[in-house]
Amino acid sequence: MATKHAALHALIEPVVAAMGFELWGVDHISQGKHSRLVIYIERESGVSVEDCADISRQVSAIMDVEDPIPGEYRLEVSSPGMARPLYTLDHFIRYQGHHVALKLRTAFDGRRKYQGLLAGVEGDEVLLQLDGEEYCFPIESIDSAHVVPQFDE
Repeated sequence: MATKHAALHALIEPVVAAMGFELWGVDHISQGKHSRLVIYIERESGVSVEDCADISRQVSAIMDVEDPIPGEYRLEVSSPGMARPLYTLDHFIRYQGHHVALKLRTAFDGRRKYQGLLAGVEGDEVLLQLDGEEYCFPIESIDSAHVVPQFDE
């Protein structure tokens, strides 16, 4: 986890936890002059639009005081959804047996994007089955990952 990402997570997590939710993850996305802070929250009983609005207000108040992001940004709060991003080894463990898409920080075997069955986690490596082969990727080599929902026909 990058230092800025870790600092944002540490700032936001207590607010989210105090409101009875799990902080699934945080993304800070910069696109030129525009910036977005996306916060994903989770709760066993589900997440409503009102929950997102409540957490947005609380997090916004903390962010205004602490001011960890220079300049203007748009704050978004949502459930991680079906195609949820995976950030931690625990997330990969929880979604073992599901199809996932990975984007690597640098190319491996001439490519950066992989999609396959999440076979598990060994140590700090994510195991992915693809076309009868098993690939091992250290979690630090993964730039982004998300669940790929499968629908039975």
